[in-house]
Amino acid sequence: MLRKSSILVLFLVFIAGNALQAQEYEYIGAAKCKMCHNKPTTGAQYKIWSESKHAKAMDALKGDEKNDPKCTKCHSTYASVDESLIATLKMEEGVSCESCHGPGSGYKSNTVMKDRNKAIEKGLIIPTEETCLKCHNEESPNFKGFNFDEYFKKIAHPVPADE
Repeated sequence: MLRKSSILVLFLVFIAGNALQAQEYEYIGAAKCKMCHNKPTTGAQYKIWSESKHAKAMDALKGDEKNDPKCTKCHSTYASVDESLIATLKMEEGVSCESCHGPGSGYKSNTVMKDRNKAIEKGLIIPTEETCLKCHNEESPNFKGFNFDEYFKKIAHPVPADE
C-alpha cells in the first residue's frame, strides 16, 4: 500500500512540475521593453522599432480595416494573441516587439535577459523566416513577395555586445 501511495505522490509531483513549466507568459507591451532597450549603448532597439513600419502598422489601416480581424491580426500584436494573455499590451502599438520575440513577462528582467538560454527558456523567441511568414504571405491583399534576408536587414536591431 505504501508503494502505491509513493508512486501516486511521485506521479502528481511530476504532473505539477510539468504544468509549472508549461505556464503561459503574458504580453507586456513595448513600453516595458523600452525600459532596457532604448539606450544607444545597448543597441537602441526600441528607437529602431518605434520608427519602423511595424510600429506604425495600425496607421496603415483605413476605415473599417481598423476593426477587421483579418487585418488587425497582422497589423497589431494585440489582435493576434489570446486576450487572456494580455497584461499591458495595447492595440495601437501595432506590430510590437512581442510579435517577433514572444510574450515578455517571463524574460523581461535584466537577470534573465543576460543569459540567452535562460531567456529562451522563459519564452524569448529568436525570430526566423517562419515567424515573419505568419503575416508576410499571400493572405495579405498587399503581398508582393517576401525576401526574408532583405527585409530582416531592414528591421535589424542588434545588441552591440553581439556584433
